[in-house]
Amino acid sequence: QVQLVESGGGLVQAGGSLRLSCAASGRTSSRYVTGWFRQTPGKERKFVAAIRWSDGTTGYADSVKGRFTISKDNAKNTVYPQMNSLKPEDTADYYCAARRGVAVVSGRNDYDYWGQGTQVTVSS
Repeated sequence: QVQLVESGGGLVQAGGSLRLSCAASGRTSSRYVTGWFRQTPGKERKFVAAIRWSDGTTGYADSVKGRFTISKDNAKNTVYPQMNSLKPEDTADYYCAARRGVAVVSGRNDYDYWGQGTQVTVSS
């Protein structure tokens, strides 16, 4: 089992920045991928970004490319999505997820473990 705890959400003005954190514990290993998804009320949970623990390979949704950067700290078992140039449409609940394996994928059903979520609100 892998436990994921997100933090760092909050309220920010449009154009601002926010950094989220996802701390993993339990049976973690380098053969995992950590992803971030976001969800707004009544909508499906959508892929944002992901990173492979073994070599740092990343993937991003088109909507965040050039604005969000995902990184990791192996010593802390923590993944950080740095979100810059935030827009009101980035407002959502953000969820950290982990999957066994090395493929950096964007499908919600491909992830095995989920955190409880953290709310991000971007005001205009």
